[in-house]
Amino acid sequence: MAMTKVFVERLRLDLNNPRLFGLARGTSEEAVIAWLHRAADLRELLQSISVNGYLDIEPLVVMREPKGDGLIVLEGNRRLAALRLLRDPELAVRIGSSEGSKVVVPLLADESVRATLDRVSVYPVADRENARSLIGFKHINGPAKWDAYVKARFAAEWYKAQQPAGGRLEDIATAVGDRHDTIRRMVFAIHVLDQANDKGLFHIEDRNTAKFNFSHLYTALARPQYMRYLDLGRTWAECDPSPDPVPSNKLEELRK
Repeated sequence: MAMTKVFVERLRLDLNNPRLFGLARGTSEEAVIAWLHRAADLRELLQSISVNGYLDIEPLVVMREPKGDGLIVLEGNRRLAALRLLRDPELAVRIGSSEGSKVVVPLLADESVRATLDRVSVYPVADRENARSLIGFKHINGPAKWDAYVKARFAAEWYKAQQPAGGRLEDIATAVGDRHDTIRRMVFAIHVLDQANDKGLFHIEDRNTAKFNFSHLYTALARPQYMRYLDLGRTWAECDPSPDPVPSNKLEELRK
């Protein structure tokens, strides 16, 4: 598919974006924009666009909605959120009211800036699978790195999507330019975290710091003393991880 320009009204935020780990599924687009403004440093991007206009250099990566004519933005959600705020000042007012804190959107420098906010370049793909290598390289080992948890969640979802066809983590690591053992440890830690969440033992929102230090988790799970404590054995380090790695009897013991 060739790159093309589309009106911003057709674009939809990706509610399955791995960045949105703190938000429940089915969250509204306004809530996602509020979260991105709060947690993904939209302020500098808003300021830059308000002064220089939207620099249409790198296309947004999009796929069609299952129904309708909308396009889901798989890569470029921060840019789309900034465009929404700059194009609709009332949106910032609504978000500020719901969040209980003012969302400041800078004034546009002049009408020439406003003219850049209506249509943007997009690169359409058939589905998420067709975008994963590009997005993974950029955010896992490229110029716009995600934090450890978001990297791991992205890799885990990619690995899960490939399982019906027998996909391997080694291939994912190669595609994103990262070491296989690092990706494997990260995905294994996601499985442990998801298992704890499903069993009601721990959720990311239970953390007592603003940042979730996921790197501490996947580093600890590679150490023998933690592996022994969770009855993990050595098999996870010798093959690709699978869901629910902690034995059920150990989970019951931890619940007491």
